[in-house]
Amino acid sequence: MEKKIQEAVIAAVKELYGQEIPEKLATLQKTRAEFEGNLTLVVFPFLKMSKKAPEATAEEIGQYLKEHCSAVSGYNVVKGFLNLSIGGNAWINVLNEIDADPHYGEKPVTENSPLVMIEYSSPNTNKPLHLGHVRNNLLGWSLAQIMAANGNKVVKTNIVNDRGIHICKSMLAWLKWGNGETPESSGKKGDHLIGDYYVAFDKHYREEVKELMAKGMSEEEAKNEAPLIKEAHEMLVKWEQNDPEVRGLWRKMNEWVYAGFDETYKALGVGFDKIYYESDTYLEGKEKVEEGLEKGLFYRREDGSVWADLTGEGLDEKLLLRSDGTSVYMTQDIGTAKLRFQDYPIDQMIYVVGNEQNYHFQVLSILLDKLGFKWGKDLVHFSYGMVELPNGKMKSREGTVVDADDLMQLMVDDALKTSQELGKFNDMTDEERKEIARIVGMGALKYFILKVDARKNMLFNPEESIDFNGNTGPFIQYTYARIRSILRKAEAEGLVAKTIDSISLNEKEIALIQKMSEYGAAVAQAGKDYSPSGIANYCYELTKAFNQFYHDYSILGAETQELKQLRLALAKNVAKTIKNGMSLLGIEVPERM
Repeated sequence: MEKKIQEAVIAAVKELYGQEIPEKLATLQKTRAEFEGNLTLVVFPFLKMSKKAPEATAEEIGQYLKEHCSAVSGYNVVKGFLNLSIGGNAWINVLNEIDADPHYGEKPVTENSPLVMIEYSSPNTNKPLHLGHVRNNLLGWSLAQIMAANGNKVVKTNIVNDRGIHICKSMLAWLKWGNGETPESSGKKGDHLIGDYYVAFDKHYREEVKELMAKGMSEEEAKNEAPLIKEAHEMLVKWEQNDPEVRGLWRKMNEWVYAGFDETYKALGVGFDKIYYESDTYLEGKEKVEEGLEKGLFYRREDGSVWADLTGEGLDEKLLLRSDGTSVYMTQDIGTAKLRFQDYPIDQMIYVVGNEQNYHFQVLSILLDKLGFKWGKDLVHFSYGMVELPNGKMKSREGTVVDADDLMQLMVDDALKTSQELGKFNDMTDEERKEIARIVGMGALKYFILKVDARKNMLFNPEESIDFNGNTGPFIQYTYARIRSILRKAEAEGLVAKTIDSISLNEKEIALIQKMSEYGAAVAQAGKDYSPSGIANYCYELTKAFNQFYHDYSILGAETQELKQLRLALAKNVAKTIKNGMSLLGIEVPERM
C-alpha cells in the first residue's frame, strides 16, 4: 500500500509541478498519535518545485492523492506535513497481503543474491564460553538471520583461537598438576576442565611473580622472568616447530574443549556453516607478512620482529611477527581472511567482535588493503559493548566469569520456578513443563541481551529478564501462546479466520494491520544498521498493540460472525509476525504456556 501511495505522490509532483522526483523524496512515515491520519508525507522537499507555501503545496498534493489514489480516503495539513487517512478497504487489502505470504516483509534469497559472511563466537580453547561469548553468539546468529531475511546468502563462520601462549598455559598446567585427569575421569565438560587449568596456571604464575618481586625485581621484570611463563613460551616455540609430543597433547586437550563447546552451542541454539582454526591460518598469515616485507610494505627490526608503520595513516606501528618468528592475532586474521576469500565468493565480510577490538579492525582493514586485497577497505566490524554484571566485570584468568552453561541452566530453572508460581503449568505433564521452561528461559536470556543496542555496554539482570510483563521475551512469548490458544478454541467451534471487504474497521484494528505492515521496513532497517535490537523492539511494539486491542475488544465474543472471522485473521497474522520476528532473534515461541 505504501508503495502504491509513493507512486501516486511521484505522479502528483510530476503532474502538478512538472518535476521527476526520486522515490526517497516521497518517503512516508507513520502519523504522530496527536494528529488525525495514518501516514504522513513531508512536503518541504517540493517547495522549490511548487514555488508555493508549505500549506498550499500540501493541500494540492493531498487533493491529487484523494482523487487519484484509491487507498487515500482523506487528508489534513499541518504546516508542511500532509497527513493521509487510509480507507478501510485498503487496510483489508493489506491484511490479505500479509495473510497470503508466510514470510511477509522478508525478501527471498535467490541465485544472484549477494553472499555475506559473518564471523562470530571466536572462542579460545583454554576456557569455556562465558556471558561475553553468549552476547557475541546471540548477536552473530541473529545478524545472520536478519541478513538472510534481507535477501542475502549467508555463511556463518567461526575462527577458533586454538594456538598461542594462552593455550600453552593450560597445557603446561595440566602437565604439572593434572595427574592425567580427563573429562571422563572428572565428570566435567572438557572446556570446563581445561579452563580450570588456565586458572591454576595464573594462580601459580602470580605466586612466582610475587616471590621474584620480593627478591628485588620490578613487576615487569618478574612477569618476564617467572619460570612458568618461560616454560609456556618454550612450549609455544616447540608447538610452532611441530614437536610431536607437544602437538599430541595439544590435539587431545583441544578435542576435549570442542566437545564441550558443541554442547554449549546446541543449548544456545547457534551453529556455523564453516569453522576455521588459527592453527591452520597463522602460516598463511606469516606468508602474506613475508610477502609484504619483500615488497617494502613492512620492515624488520634488529631483534628480528616484523612491523607495519602506520604513522602515515595517523596510527602507530603494529607488530606482525615476534622476534622468535611466532605470529600475533593480526597475522592470523590476515591469513584467515585470505583463506575465506579463497573458499567463498564473498561480497561482504562482517566481524562480530567486541568494541575493545575497534583499533584492531581499523588496522586489519588498512593492512589487507596494503597487501592488495580489494575487499580490505570494505570489511565491517560489527562492534558491540561489553556485558557487565551487578558485581563488576568478568576476569577469566581469575575464574570470576559467569559461565555460559551455568547461566543457561539458571535461566531455565528460573523460568520453571516463575511459571509454577504463576500457575501456568497446572495442566501440563513434567515433560511439557521442562520443554516450555527451556523455551521461556532461553527466550528471556536472548531477548534481554538482544533488545539492547549492540553498541552499548549492558548490565545483565537474570531476574528482570524472566518477568512476564514489560519489554521481555516471556511477555512476547506469552502473548503468542495466548493467540494460539484463541485460534485452537476457534477451530474447535468451527470458526475460520477470514476477511470481508465491506466490513468496517475500528481504530485499533487498523493500528494492528498498520503495525504488521511495518515488519518489512523493520527488517530492512535492522539489516542496514546491523541491529537485532530493532527487531526486538518491533516485536515488543506489535505485542503491546495486540494486547491493547485484546483488552478492549473480544475476538471469539465479537458481535457478528464476520467480525469474529476478521479478528481471528488479525490474531493469526499477529502470531505469525511475532513468530517470524522472534525467529530472527533465534528465539522460539511456545504453542502454549
